[in-house]
Amino acid sequence: VQLQASGGGLVQAGDSLTLSCAASGRTVSGYSLGWFRQAPGKERGIVAAISWSGGSTYYIDSVKGRFTIFRDNVKNTVYLQMNSLRFEDTAVYYCAADDATGWSRAYWGQGTLVTVSS
Repeated sequence: VQLQASGGGLVQAGDSLTLSCAASGRTVSGYSLGWFRQAPGKERGIVAAISWSGGSTYYIDSVKGRFTIFRDNVKNTVYLQMNSLRFEDTAVYYCAADDATGWSRAYWGQGTLVTVSS
């Protein structure tokens, strides 16, 4: 599975941005998909995740109500819609696909940089 993340950029605080992550090589319809981020000087951590069916989602507290993760299994793509962006959302965002073996063994995309100016 190859994952290609895109959609990052430089925005102002309060703006919105939608990240996309397209999978290729095989279908990821049976995989949980997630978005992670790594800010400068910090470890990479999960931001949001979605189950294979899309029926279950998870968000870290700091993005609840602002970010929405959704997927299109026909397009083999997962998205992260980010609203009301804050300076502290600045990070490299990575997508990942987990085939139920755990995120540590997931397939990873190359990352896309989101910079939020205050």
